[in-house]
Amino acid sequence: MLHFAAKLEQRGSRHGALLSPAFSACALVLCALVSVALTGCERIAEHSTAAKTAASARTDVAKAADKTFWEAFHGGQYDRIAEALEVETRAYLADPRDALTAAHVGWLHMWRVGERARLSSTPATITDDALLARRYFEEAVSLDPKEARYKGFLAAATLAAGAINQNDRISVHGYLAMRDAIDAWPEFNLFTAGYALSGQPADSKRYAEALQWQWEDIDVCIGSKLDRARPDMRPFMHLETREGAKRACWNSWIAPHNFEGFFLNMGDMLVKAGDPTTAGALYADARLSSTYDQWPFKDVLEKRIQEAAANVAAFNGKGPDVARPRIMLESPFACMACHQQ
Repeated sequence: MLHFAAKLEQRGSRHGALLSPAFSACALVLCALVSVALTGCERIAEHSTAAKTAASARTDVAKAADKTFWEAFHGGQYDRIAEALEVETRAYLADPRDALTAAHVGWLHMWRVGERARLSSTPATITDDALLARRYFEEAVSLDPKEARYKGFLAAATLAAGAINQNDRISVHGYLAMRDAIDAWPEFNLFTAGYALSGQPADSKRYAEALQWQWEDIDVCIGSKLDRARPDMRPFMHLETREGAKRACWNSWIAPHNFEGFFLNMGDMLVKAGDPTTAGALYADARLSSTYDQWPFKDVLEKRIQEAAANVAAFNGKGPDVARPRIMLESPFACMACHQQ
């Protein structure tokens, strides 16, 4: 448009009164208006296009891919992530309207970046998994906006994307999305939110909020306020359920050791905050689970109890970087502490 106006001005300089300065100004205004009109038309076309809708049924290909997904995920088989991603991504490409398949692809990418501590060396490209997780959870949320778990994982992946790109606007968007996810399903997403931020510095405002969210999650789950000084879960174990919103508080088929993993993480967060005494009591609550003896990481928890005081420094990044113990979020069992059978 501006190129066209410039041509008019050139002609005006050659033909004098034929194109006056006033006419040239009018031409520029006209061009600007045309440009705005075209932009408006483009936006109208975009918003008037029918939105992508969710599939009414899942395909056999998707169901077969799910089998591989759960075998790898429940088996803690990190080395099968590439295999599971291949079949789940193929299923997604065959039917990109399947919200669950999109979420499975997102979870696999999140698992790969989440347990990168398993790798002998961490490639820079591992960050791509966080960005891809965000993209697939965006699709899952778009296709199934009522599924609050997808919202929580999307918010976590968005926070990761903000950190990777050092983009405060993305980080703020992720934080606000996380608060919305908490409102949608507090029993599930208070944990998701606190866990996602547990890597923040222990003396930061965000870390204090993350720890507070963990306490609130317990309170929401038991329907009362757990004693912060003596956090004993024994009086509340009869509340265990696999139904309704509060099923997120206990073990389930999806997360066979959700209860144990929650208290392992909660203990770690309190140790990092400099409170190993209270952490010890919360670690011990994990033993109340009826499946504690079958938990693959019970030895990790027992060692945590013994070394709680010493781990205050380690969890805050002090000591040899390779050998020091790390909080659950930064460990090789960041996902598997809850999900491995």
